[in-house]
Amino acid sequence: MNYLDEALKEAKIGIENHDGGPFGAVIVDKTGKIIGTGHNKVLKEKDPTAHAEITAIRDACKLLKSNNLKGCTLYTTTEPCPMCLAAIIWSNIETIYYGTTRNDVAKIGFRDDDIYQYLEGKKNLSLNKIQIEDEKYKELLSSYDGKTY
Repeated sequence: MNYLDEALKEAKIGIENHDGGPFGAVIVDKTGKIIGTGHNKVLKEKDPTAHAEITAIRDACKLLKSNNLKGCTLYTTTEPCPMCLAAIIWSNIETIYYGTTRNDVAKIGFRDDDIYQYLEGKKNLSLNKIQIEDEKYKELLSSYDGKTY
């Protein structure tokens, strides 16, 4: 089975249903079984986080009843944006296969590379980050028991 083709099928479902951008993803466990599928649902869900990779991660985690996807592989039609990349890292997926790059999607109006450049300190976006210092926020961190949930 060509898993990237399965991701492509997911993307086409999203396009046909007008759910969001032209992106699809599948997650495969170490036995080769597809355990999560997703396509971009940003428009359908009115949720800017409903990218293909995120929806596939949510699907796989729900099936496994776990937030840990260690040993799984992600196949996605496009190089993950920074948000999706962070979710992939948090879920412990170790390998990603993708079809197109952030430069390819820039040509059709997506700004993934702007966010990568912002994170690299190469581009300024209209985002104000302001820390409010108060001991109660640090106390919150020290009250955490250290368990991973």
